[in-house]
Amino acid sequence: MSQALPGDAPVIHDLIGIGFGPSNVAMAIALSEHNARIGRQEAVTAHFFERQPRFGWHRGMLFDDATMQVSFLKDLVTLRNPASEFSFLCYLQSEGRLIDFINQKNLFPLRVEFHDYFEWAAAKVDDMVSYGHEVVAVRPVMRDGAVEYVDVTSRSGSESVVHRARNLVIGTGLRPYMPAGVRRTDRVWHNSDLLTRVDSLEGTGPSRFIVVGAGQSAAENVAYLHRRFPEAEVCAVFSRYGYSPADDSGFANRIFDPAAVDEYFTAPDETKRRLIGYHGNTNYSVVDIDLIDDLYRQSYQEKVLGTERLRFLNVSRLTDVVEAPDRVRATVESLVTGERTPLDADVVVYATGYRPADASGLLGEVEGYCHRDDEGRVRVERDYRVTTDPALRCGIYLQGGTEHTHGITSSLLSNTAIRVGEILESILDRRLKSATDEARQLADEIGTPR
Repeated sequence: MSQALPGDAPVIHDLIGIGFGPSNVAMAIALSEHNARIGRQEAVTAHFFERQPRFGWHRGMLFDDATMQVSFLKDLVTLRNPASEFSFLCYLQSEGRLIDFINQKNLFPLRVEFHDYFEWAAAKVDDMVSYGHEVVAVRPVMRDGAVEYVDVTSRSGSESVVHRARNLVIGTGLRPYMPAGVRRTDRVWHNSDLLTRVDSLEGTGPSRFIVVGAGQSAAENVAYLHRRFPEAEVCAVFSRYGYSPADDSGFANRIFDPAAVDEYFTAPDETKRRLIGYHGNTNYSVVDIDLIDDLYRQSYQEKVLGTERLRFLNVSRLTDVVEAPDRVRATVESLVTGERTPLDADVVVYATGYRPADASGLLGEVEGYCHRDDEGRVRVERDYRVTTDPALRCGIYLQGGTEHTHGITSSLLSNTAIRVGEILESILDRRLKSATDEARQLADEIGTPR
């Protein structure tokens, strides 16, 4: 519950969320549904800060024909509350497409459609978020020798505002990853930039693209550029012999079950390493088999016709990327022979994945209360709460960066609805325990029988 403090002290929220991507949108929905069920005095107060001016999720990869890799039932709410009015099915009903979607007999919506669903859901709880506000500082607030709250400073333009919280939920998402020594420029892109930059090439007659990477995004980039620029050559560079298909069989997909998080969390470290190795091909550097087949058919057709625009430079790597005013001069090195071949291109696209945003720099002094393991990774409890010194009484919860403790599925869309429910339950349980402890302490001070 919000609590007003005297003087200039900020209002206290039960929860402040940093970031408002799908994970924290789901968190806001869970809070909204909880508050609608209980009395006002028991409501959980929350506010979220998002540095983008509006909701957006990987906009640079919203190709018209790209589909989700997870079932529509793994939306923001259904696995937690199948009766929720925030479900993907309710979104379809509101858009007048429910019957049409059912008739296509497909579990996997278009990615652009799922993004529209996210926007629809985010708009229904937008009273809880401040867009265009970047969180720039988190500072501890002491009481009775312990950190009772955190003050969160957000900035919008030249204005800063401070909010106080009993709990933080950090959902800052992923950051594009570029190989060491490579920086993004006008002609060297990360795949997350593709759709926001590609229009600038219209009318320039690009003759060659290079796409680096062997995962789903890399293959989608190759297919898109090949289709969008019918006169250009598209060169795919990767260290494998070819794209590897994703294992989406029913048994393998059990790694994404909510129960798998429990099993992974309690498993010995050696078992955790084995599980990541066993099931990495469900999520990492793998490609949908239909897309692989389409690209192979296209490549073979071009060989038959004698006009090869689609080239796969396999068992190779890209080195010595040098940008000139009108092109990029790259070198492709064979990992088998060591032969180095120069290759000019209009644009090089690195589809080299993402890394979780590191929240430690954002937490400032509060980070010093957080525990880390022998490898320097933050320790996280089963409820996604960071393990901290007892002197830090407020909770810090992570929606991402928990693969080492909770497994592959922990921060993916597959588990979003369940995860936010567990975080909310943890916050409610801890609030009840705190209220009980305070009542017991007060009873002891005044000598009242309990």
